[in-house]
Amino acid sequence: MSRTIDYGNLMHRAMRSLIQNVLTDVQSNGLPGEHHFFITFDTKHPDVDIAPWLSDRYPGEMTVVMQHWYDNLRVTDDGFAVTLNFGDNPEPLYVPYNAIKTFVDPSVEFGLRFETQDDDDEDQDILEDDEEDITVEEVPEEPRKDAEVVSLDSFRK
Repeated sequence: MSRTIDYGNLMHRAMRSLIQNVLTDVQSNGLPGEHHFFITFDTKHPDVDIAPWLSDRYPGEMTVVMQHWYDNLRVTDDGFAVTLNFGDNPEPLYVPYNAIKTFVDPSVEFGLRFETQDDDDEDQDILEDDEEDITVEEVPEEPRKDAEVVSLDSFRK
């Protein structure tokens, strides 16, 4: 086996650490200004903890929004827990960082996308020869429009 530095996995760790740092700041100080997050995660990840009705409704992945209302944000080294409102039903959830597929803050046109989630062998991943892709996305700037009210009922099943 040839020994190489697995830059892809190192980037994944660094980006997950960035998410942890951002969420830790939000836990302590709240969301500043217009910042808000769209976080997409793998609902089948073994360490994800969501209500059964949510995992039934979102059997592969789910996107949550942290913006106007969230409660009980707790950030750990492995993931974060938060209570979000789903149609006037507050639901706690826990998401490990390695279940996150995308993390986007549209207020500043910042986004991360994790192409693969292969962290099974964390002790050897620095020297493995597996390549993983990570994309740091910059959302193209669009002209600002007046706020538009959209009913979420049209998206519910």
